[in-house]
Amino acid sequence: MIRVTFLGTAASRPTVGRNVSGISIHREGESFLFDCGEGTQRQMMRFGTGFALDAIFITHLHADHFLGLIGLTRTLSLQGRTDTLRIYGPRGSTRSLLDAVHLGVDRIAFPVQVEELEPGEEAIKTEEYSIAAYSSRHGVSSVGYVLREHPRPGRFDVEKARELGVPEGPLFGRLHAGEPVVAAGREIRPEEVVGPPRAGRTIVYTGDTRPCRETEEVARGADLLIHDATFGEDEVKRAHETFHSTGRGAALLARRAKVRRLVLTHLSARYAANALPIEREAREVFPETKVAYDGLVVEVPFREDEVEKEERPVLKNARRGGSE
Repeated sequence: MIRVTFLGTAASRPTVGRNVSGISIHREGESFLFDCGEGTQRQMMRFGTGFALDAIFITHLHADHFLGLIGLTRTLSLQGRTDTLRIYGPRGSTRSLLDAVHLGVDRIAFPVQVEELEPGEEAIKTEEYSIAAYSSRHGVSSVGYVLREHPRPGRFDVEKARELGVPEGPLFGRLHAGEPVVAAGREIRPEEVVGPPRAGRTIVYTGDTRPCRETEEVARGADLLIHDATFGEDEVKRAHETFHSTGRGAALLARRAKVRRLVLTHLSARYAANALPIEREAREVFPETKVAYDGLVVEVPFREDEVEKEERPVLKNARRGGSE
């Protein structure tokens, strides 16, 4: 399971009920933080995401997206971290990110490695998944991020393998890995007992941005799109001028990209007490939309494991309507 926890959902400054930007993503035992606004360390404690971070991804250098590094790195140091912390950011971000990490006289007890990413460049690439940057539109050097799992082997048909005379044990594993084996006096090929490849999961986080072609392309068919929705449609001109998005603008993009679910974040303080107008405007275009609130958890299962929402809600709602 991939679990996404929204640590901060406010734009520019915190409100009584919303902290500034921060998103925790747990995937199969690994933990990643996307953006780190001021106070993120407390939000991590509040919502139980833990501090065992494998990497931090910063979308851009507006203060509400990276100032939390100052406190977070000191907390990690006091907790005895010794492993290298990898921090990724857009072009031109190295100096500011290192300044934040090393601000003051406190010494960090673990190595910090900062790396700038060009759009299209992969920060992490394993046999199972990758995390890459892509170009967003925010008027400053900025990137969004896409976590994309590689296709997985198809389902293994145990009964069919038995019928063909394959003994249980190592031969099952070799067949599932794509190797032919010899059993019952003949060669058994993987396609005889293994179904078609199964799609991995894709999550896209835009950071602050206008709706743009680059997001639409990387998010095509994504399981989850997390998009800027700073303003409502009554402020669409201001959204464009400040390189932000409205909820409806994000929903139009989500519909064109044919994503499965859309979660909106980075809300202006004017919507802090009532985010329903933004949610309604977006749902008119793309019904599978949710406005995030601090503490919202979104689980992203494999598609074949999904069940009806009435049986097991995927969006866990502690409050209704996306309001404070």
